[in-house]
Amino acid sequence: MEKKNDFFEQVWEVVKLIPYSRVTSYGAIARYLGTAGAARTVGYAMNASHRSATQIPAHRVLNRNGMLTGKHHFGTDRLMQQLLESESIVVENDIVVNFDQLFWDPNKELF
Repeated sequence: MEKKNDFFEQVWEVVKLIPYSRVTSYGAIARYLGTAGAARTVGYAMNASHRSATQIPAHRVLNRNGMLTGKHHFGTDRLMQQLLESESIVVENDIVVNFDQLFWDPNKELF
């Protein structure tokens, strides 16, 4: 169990680095951490982040197509979208508009 918690904390540390008004994907975080096949586990970490003692901007992590697949973990169906919109990110039909332009890739941004 400790190994899983360590991975979750590594994920959270990366998520804390996502700049305001930018988004990334579960897979991009997994690749950055050297676990390319662990996108689903990154999703589990995002769900668990709501219980973290520190604030994790989990709303900035989306699926590979820019879809708000984790929205049901935010308490209400609209909260994830509202958090993104508060950062001037446009969401239509649960998909971030201009996802490619807003995409933050930790493999390129973090050295």
